[in-house]
Amino acid sequence: MREGVRLALDLGDARIGVAACDHAAMLSFPVATIQAGDGELERILAVVEEYAPVEVVVGLPRSLSGQEGPAAARIRVRTQALADRVSGLDPAPDVRLVDERLTTVDASRRLREAGKNSRKQRSRIDAAAAVGILEHALEAERHRGFPPGELVSATVPSD
Repeated sequence: MREGVRLALDLGDARIGVAACDHAAMLSFPVATIQAGDGELERILAVVEEYAPVEVVVGLPRSLSGQEGPAAARIRVRTQALADRVSGLDPAPDVRLVDERLTTVDASRRLREAGKNSRKQRSRIDAAAAVGILEHALEAERHRGFPPGELVSATVPSD
């Protein structure tokens, strides 16, 4: 298992849930909920610069059958833009897409079980979903012995 802080993003249309883990990759915790839309990359980049992660994992929404739809296509575009932006950091973290099936549903269920009203806790649900994405990614790496998901490389500008 590689050491180093990781960030996870649950990229929603209205909000972006952010989670992180400790340097030993043992403890995942919610960090923030960022407003999606204009300026979201700058807000995400500020968190990336603050935490200096070795990796940023982004949840990729797939159907239960594993297929990708329009939501996944939008996430791929946003993740590519993120990979391009963080490539200029020193050191630049890897950016990876990981399967996020059911993380929001699971986060809502866990908050309900804790006695929280999910309608009033939407921003907490987004951050909790990011924690679920990160925990899934870390568990996959522990079991498989290599980084999870799909590496998203920065676009190389053509001359």
